[in-house]
Amino acid sequence: MLTMLSARAGVVPPPILIGHNVKFSISRRLRIRAAEFPDFLPKQVENIKDSSARKLASRIERVPVNLSKGCVLSSCVKPKEQTEAKNPVVLLHGFDSSCLEWRYTFPMLEEAGLETWAVDILGWGFSDLERLPSCDVASKRDHLYQLWSTYIKRPMVLVGPSLGSAVAIDFSVKYPEAVYKLVLIDASVYAEGTGNLATLPKAVAYAGVYLLKSVPLRLYATSLTFNGLPLNTCIDWTNIGRLHCLLPWWEDATVNFMISGGYNVVAQIEHVKQKTLIIWGEDDQIIDYKLGVRLHCELPNAIIRQIPKCGHIPHVEKPDAVSKLIMDFIHSDQSQRANPDSVSTISVLV
Repeated sequence: MLTMLSARAGVVPPPILIGHNVKFSISRRLRIRAAEFPDFLPKQVENIKDSSARKLASRIERVPVNLSKGCVLSSCVKPKEQTEAKNPVVLLHGFDSSCLEWRYTFPMLEEAGLETWAVDILGWGFSDLERLPSCDVASKRDHLYQLWSTYIKRPMVLVGPSLGSAVAIDFSVKYPEAVYKLVLIDASVYAEGTGNLATLPKAVAYAGVYLLKSVPLRLYATSLTFNGLPLNTCIDWTNIGRLHCLLPWWEDATVNFMISGGYNVVAQIEHVKQKTLIIWGEDDQIIDYKLGVRLHCELPNAIIRQIPKCGHIPHVEKPDAVSKLIMDFIHSDQSQRANPDSVSTISVLV
């Protein structure tokens, strides 16, 4: 009777799903939802609530990069458009992180018309390392160079936050032709490699790495890095930050890096020839701002900018300010070398 009345009124009633039709409908919805993300990402990506992280995760892809001991499918976010008329911006990430670190700043740079890449450093992020290559400094450097020479091919503005700054300095000294300008964010460049961690027995190293992946430790680190973050956001950002740790080769790659000795770029700093922008969070609780001033003094051609009310990861906490600083730096035609004995170049952003 209801069907007849609806038909007379010109309304088509919804189909009644029974039995296997119900299962088919549920299965189809799950497939549609899963298709939002690349299938190589850990399934826990579905639990992330941050819309910016979800959008960037949906754009992650793997591209083949040839290394000396074989090919690696390397994860990155490629620009929507490439043009030879501009210097591309290539975003690295910090220690044991991924390209999702750029979930807020990446789209801002892209919307401003910059050709922007977010690249996962070998051994971290979402690359396919089933046949694990060496993840020491030389291999990370070679991997970035091969990716650049294959897909980017033009001098780039290389952006490195935290330990990514050491990666950027090492790379720009070894391959100056590949780097047009440098941006270093809350730079971690004065650590002498991994220190005593390099001498640990492998069993102890694996135990330490397992602890590094633990939710309580990651949650504590997130709360320390972003002071005053609401609990729900802190949990979600922790899930974003540890997502790559859920890949099956993460422990092996991290231990490999630890026992290899890590980055020690102190002696390379004076050899950096590119114009460099140093960005520092005023409230960084991880790395002392005095080290930022020291870096500004030791780099031959650098300016420094400080972001107030900001912690250790400005591109997550203050993406507007970071994006503007990067864009201004790229578009500037500054010809004078910064005075290494002065911090007058620090500007306070409101």
